[in-house]
Amino acid sequence: MAAITASMVAELRAKTDAPMMECKKALTEADGDMAKAEELLRVKLGTKAGKAAARVTAEGVVASFIDGTNGALIEVNSETDFVSKNDSFIAMAKAAAELVVKHNPATIEALGQLPYAQDSFGPTLEDVRKGLIGKIGENMSFRRFKRFSGANLASYLHGTRIGVVVEFDGDAAAAKDVAMHVAAMKPVALTSSEVPAELIEKERSVATAKAAESGKPADIVAKMVEGSVQKYLKEVSLADQVFVKAADGKQTVGQMLKERGTTVKAFTLYVVGEGIEKKQDDFAAEVAAQVAAAKGAAA
Repeated sequence: MAAITASMVAELRAKTDAPMMECKKALTEADGDMAKAEELLRVKLGTKAGKAAARVTAEGVVASFIDGTNGALIEVNSETDFVSKNDSFIAMAKAAAELVVKHNPATIEALGQLPYAQDSFGPTLEDVRKGLIGKIGENMSFRRFKRFSGANLASYLHGTRIGVVVEFDGDAAAAKDVAMHVAAMKPVALTSSEVPAELIEKERSVATAKAAESGKPADIVAKMVEGSVQKYLKEVSLADQVFVKAADGKQTVGQMLKERGTTVKAFTLYVVGEGIEKKQDDFAAEVAAQVAAAKGAAA
């Protein structure tokens, strides 16, 4: 039996982009024959990881991990909702959140290089990701994460597609309620004064166009626009939103927090696939194209 060295494993990995442990297994099976080992890997994993890398990952999960005053929220994407329910995929996402808390990586790339093994893949998180791509045959990617440190934290996950972490002072139960509220109502800022200027201007532009169609005098139009903007600010500001659990249907989040002696300092909301342009499959067009191609071949 030929000795399998680290340099041989590294060489095969560079050639195939396969996980390190898979390279070692292939070399062992091939008794050190590099060409044969490469062939074994191509048969086992194909070129799935390489081909899959170009495909859009707009599905996936959000995972969180909190350890005392430290925590993390992470989004891990897949191509289909089916894979987002895969136990191995979910386990990798949860492990990644924990790795963020424990090692505080600066980037997605640094996160991928952290030590982690799963499903016979490793020794890094990136190796596990590539291994699962080869095993399942679908692209996966770590999209974004945020680490929290030195704060009271409350988290809420709505299934696996929406995740919220709230940084607060005061009552933990109240903060948990706010996290649930954020998941449901999706505010963009803590208060109206913190709503990004570009969002306000966009709303003002839309309101101006609508008000102009009314044909009313300029001063009335100006008031209509300002009224629309103020209404928008209340709708997207956490403190001004009506609390989802308000018994009277009127109490705002700000009023609830004051009543319970709690201050929310910040919140982070992740929604799976938010901002990613998804591929829209037109089944009818695809069938029509296939029929046309068949007719052309028969002609």
